[in-house]
Amino acid sequence: MGFLAKLGTVTAAAPHRRAASTDLRRGVTIWGSYSWGYADVGADIYVALGLVVGAAMGAANIAFAFAGVVYVCIGLAYTELAAAYPVAGGGQFFVTRALGDFMGFIAGWAVLLDFTIDISLFAWFTIGYLSALVPWLSDHHVAYFLLVLAVTAMLTGLNVKGVRESSRLNEVVAVVDICNETAILMCGFILAWNPAILVHAMSAHWPGTDKLLLGISLAIISFVGLESISQAAEETQRPSTVIPRTSVALILTILIFALSYSNPSWACRYIVSGHGAATPMFAFLGNDANQDKAVAVLAAHFPYVGAFFALSVPLIGALLVLISSNSGVFGASRIAYSMGKNKLLPDWFQRTHRRTRTPAGTILFFSGIAVIELIAAYLQGNGALNFLADLYAFGAALSYTLVFIALITLRFTDPLAPRKFRMPWNVPLRVKGRTGDVSILSLVGVLGIGAIFVFTILTHPIGRIAGPSWVIMGIIFSLFIGARPKRRF
Repeated sequence: MGFLAKLGTVTAAAPHRRAASTDLRRGVTIWGSYSWGYADVGADIYVALGLVVGAAMGAANIAFAFAGVVYVCIGLAYTELAAAYPVAGGGQFFVTRALGDFMGFIAGWAVLLDFTIDISLFAWFTIGYLSALVPWLSDHHVAYFLLVLAVTAMLTGLNVKGVRESSRLNEVVAVVDICNETAILMCGFILAWNPAILVHAMSAHWPGTDKLLLGISLAIISFVGLESISQAAEETQRPSTVIPRTSVALILTILIFALSYSNPSWACRYIVSGHGAATPMFAFLGNDANQDKAVAVLAAHFPYVGAFFALSVPLIGALLVLISSNSGVFGASRIAYSMGKNKLLPDWFQRTHRRTRTPAGTILFFSGIAVIELIAAYLQGNGALNFLADLYAFGAALSYTLVFIALITLRFTDPLAPRKFRMPWNVPLRVKGRTGDVSILSLVGVLGIGAIFVFTILTHPIGRIAGPSWVIMGIIFSLFIGARPKRRF
């Protein structure tokens, strides 16, 4: 069997009827590829800022920096693998190819957790940012929750209609938000940056070890979603050329934004309450009332331009987290599509609609799981965001750990795969008679994400129970529905 056939693509000799029912349409351009990743990762700072500064306090910039180093390594790993294996499935496909069906299933199921949480968490934050413009929503929880469900339903319908329509939404909003986030940072550093307050905040409000570890584990949320680019690989035009360019550009963009936002978040003066008490900015952003709209609250307190940002940032932030939720709908369906194609899930998950060529049934299935997660979060009351964030951090840490192991393994077991991009700083090795090389950055990455995985287990009481339970449930689900494992690649 040839190389392309091993990747599961349909050959020219395949029956027309099968091609029409299982093929995906290549409708994603180079800017569309970038915006798919930006839609997911670019929105993460809107979600993570309040959660991280609320936990790590004066050390929030340290938490973001640690996660940022790991993110660069993750991004380079995905860039190499997605360019070498440009098929739908992303990390799940890479792990299956390197480590076999069982570990591939675990990786895929962990990423499915992330993407279903992506749908629910970012739909929640969409309404959260709108509540900065309409404070009435913050006081009426039932109406707030119903609007979150409405956002989920709207995005589900959009993705059932087609990837091209879904991609266009991402492309437009990504341009607007890049300009918006750049403007916020420029105004923040010019009008509000105060190094003396930064130094004081770090020394006077340094967290305990448990809070610092919690902050680091939450900070990885700021960098989850680069996988979206590889998820769209099978629908991307010229993927082997396009994906490395868009991935590297996205890595640099998000790293700059995340590290920059983590500093002015407490270095732009204190908030003075009606009682005359001064509250550090990080504490103001990290409280329960502001966590779901932290970037908007931050920008609204800039001098001179705060009134303008108070109106513009909530709207733009809502649009960006909306398209991130949209990426969750897309990503979950494409992972399941790939798992169905490789017999890790039933064939039903790879069936596409005859007219739209999208996996409509799979989209509806995982959007339904997202709704269940939303209901569970709503029942947590004020702990809703922490509930969703715990699960998000667990799925990311587990799946990224397996992807690094897959990258290192494939360097030895599949050295002839065409790699138009390779992680730098390589050391040649010979292991069990196989010759290959290992990137030093891949070792840094696996150690870093492994540490974050441990931090997540230690500091997230919900994550250490619900996360493994999700994996066990997936294994039982797979056995119950009779998925037929395919031979290793």
